[in-house]
Amino acid sequence: MAKVSTIIAQLADREAIRECLYRYSRGVDRLDADMLRSAYWPDAVDQHLEFTGNAEEFIAWAFPIMRSMDQTMHMIGNILMTIRGDSADVESYFYGYHRITLDGGKVDVIGAGRYIDRFEKRDDEWRVAERLVLTDWFRQYPDSADWSAGMLGQRVDFGGRHPEDSSYTRIHLD
Repeated sequence: MAKVSTIIAQLADREAIRECLYRYSRGVDRLDADMLRSAYWPDAVDQHLEFTGNAEEFIAWAFPIMRSMDQTMHMIGNILMTIRGDSADVESYFYGYHRITLDGGKVDVIGAGRYIDRFEKRDDEWRVAERLVLTDWFRQYPDSADWSAGMLGQRVDFGGRHPEDSSYTRIHLD
């Protein structure tokens, strides 16, 4: 367990690691390949469900699957890390919502688990060098909500994918 003085000395590194985890979520949900690439070192290895490979191979594997879904949202929480110089061991809980078409109807699939990551700091930048995805639970619902009437009867502006999502014209994230 890290001492307070150690955590204070590491605040910038810890925040950079958190930011990287958030870039991963945004990249995968918005299907923004450049954003997703920015979360991994080019030589990183990701073990993700049935997939094992580098960042480019992960994009080639994951994006067709994600593109077939109507909506996705990945949330990151409970981040624990131990930083040792330019390497860090990081465990992050995730919660992923997926609205998909199955057998002609809409269903919701929610998965949760942990990213078990080894981060490396290279040229003053933290990225994932190695990732193992552990699924702790999931739930597949037999249906999905009827979104045609909007939320509480109000018109809803749904999020989209890169570059059509409104966030790409309203804010600028590097």
